[in-house]
Amino acid sequence: MQNQSYQYIYGPVYSWRLGFSLGVDPISRTEKICNYNCVYCQLGDTLDFGVKRQEFILTNQIVDEIKMVKDLNIDYITFSGSGEPTLAKNLGEMIDEIKKVRKEKIAVITNSSLIDRADVQDDLMNCDFVLAKLDANNEKTFLNINKPVDTINFDSVVDGLLVFKKRFKGKLALQIMFVEENRERAEQIAEIAKKIAPDEVQINTPLRPCATKPLTRVQMDDIKKYFIHLNVVSVYDIETKKYKPLDDEKTAHRHGNFKESQSS
Repeated sequence: MQNQSYQYIYGPVYSWRLGFSLGVDPISRTEKICNYNCVYCQLGDTLDFGVKRQEFILTNQIVDEIKMVKDLNIDYITFSGSGEPTLAKNLGEMIDEIKKVRKEKIAVITNSSLIDRADVQDDLMNCDFVLAKLDANNEKTFLNINKPVDTINFDSVVDGLLVFKKRFKGKLALQIMFVEENRERAEQIAEIAKKIAPDEVQINTPLRPCATKPLTRVQMDDIKKYFIHLNVVSVYDIETKKYKPLDDEKTAHRHGNFKESQSS
């Protein structure tokens, strides 16, 4: 298995949110393609801003690689990788086809940028778990932290999450990355989260190497108190586990410097 060459899948990695997860990168480019330039991104600055959905990789190419992987003990097959996965306009088709050949649950980690679009919501309907980003409480904080392309605004993200939660039959988690820039906005972000009413709230801080320093355990425990009436879990609550990916280099390209984060 280790001798195989994988172009579109990576890991497995251990995620505090998903357990052991095999990653699927529906974009698979050398440079990440995203419509955000988040201050904490472990993959560095966005140099190629995606502004429209397109087919980056053929669905059958993804499925063929998935079929190559045998005897992996994983919890999820997770769409993430070198950019925002909902930019792939064949995302829904990929999810449906993988479900035909694998028994594991399927998750999508999204920055929520396109969640207000009906076609994106439709693509996500058949996955089991959607992890959607919400790092801000207003447009100013949104611009300071997520730095989106100018076609995306904060209100459309929140409105999209509200509609999606009503439509989606699977599990929805809000993933909130706390850094110094939004730490004082935690109470207001929690109020928005309560309106969305996700199945879970995941409060995070960048423990993997990136340009932004993480908050301390004490600071995150203080933040957690604002989410007390929601099903909330913090990155500091979960024990990390070692893992051995199929390909270290390709996993690091999508998952940041996982070796350094495992040794810390």
